Amino acid sequence: MGLTIGVDIGGTKIAAGVVDEEGNILSTFKVPTPGTPEGIVDAIASAVEGARAGHEIVGVGIGAAGYVNRQRSEVYFAPNIDWRNEPLKDKVEARVGLPVVVENDANAAAWGEYKFGAGKGHRNVICITLGTGLGGGIIIGNKLRRGHFGVAAEFGHIRMVPDGLLCGCGSQGCWEQYASGRALVRYAKQRANATPERAEVLLALGDGSPEGIEGKHISVAARQGDPVAVDSYRELARWAGAGLADLASLFDPSAFIVGGGLSDEGELVLDPIRKSYKRWLVGGNWRPVADVIAAQLGNKAGMVGAADLAREPDPIM
Repeated sequence: MGLTIGVDIGGTKIAAGVVDEEGNILSTFKVPTPGTPEGIVDAIASAVEGARAGHEIVGVGIGAAGYVNRQRSEVYFAPNIDWRNEPLKDKVEARVGLPVVVENDANAAAWGEYKFGAGKGHRNVICITLGTGLGGGIIIGNKLRRGHFGVAAEFGHIRMVPDGLLCGCGSQGCWEQYASGRALVRYAKQRANATPERAEVLLALGDGSPEGIEGKHISVAARQGDPVAVDSYRELARWAGAGLADLASLFDPSAFIVGGGLSDEGELVLDPIRKSYKRWLVGGNWRPVADVIAAQLGNKAGMVGAADLAREPDPIM
């Protein structure tokens, strides 16, 4: 169907990329993310115009963090932008003069991995993104399953612990409070505070105090064998694997694709996730076990997936 543009709305920048039908990114254009909803619409239009220069474009796909309706036109609710029932499709179409579809950003990333990355060759995959929070996407029978209202696969807000930790969504005990980048930092700070003698490498990478620990420090320290850093990854993986076991009971995929920033750590995080998943999988000793594999497209997955979904004339249910 030709070239499309995928738009990735980030906290600091909005990136638009021209993507061909094989998932190759031909050109990109980035602009800073403004602080107002209307400013973001303007910035999306600017990024699209910058990326499309010299290309014949047939459509635009926008990946937005939030609940998107089944018509792929309106953002019901976005946690980090003041969008409430935002008609994003109509606004951007009026600015760029191209057909636009709006998709949840985790769904877009899942579709990109399924079509062009780690999911190639699979019909049934579940994707999770382990980043600052926890997101995901469902592909069953080669179709992106978005639910009746369009807001399925909000995996991060499955309640794992009744009356557990307070989540930014307003609920308690959500999965992302136990398996995410924020959770990893919390685990490391708690352990370093309790047993600083086991966190010498980790503490030295920051300001010497548990409060100064950042995610990047934990990664470096774990690769150097720091006990607290390694234990923190294992705790995150324990919760991540337990959640995958529950998803296996629901969807029975052939593979779980793990993306997001934490997946960049490779086997440091994937190996203990696999072990935890098999530990908690019901009937795991007697049933086929889905592969747990790393995403391949990195931070390009959302852009590539959104661009490819723009080629679909109707919502993929």
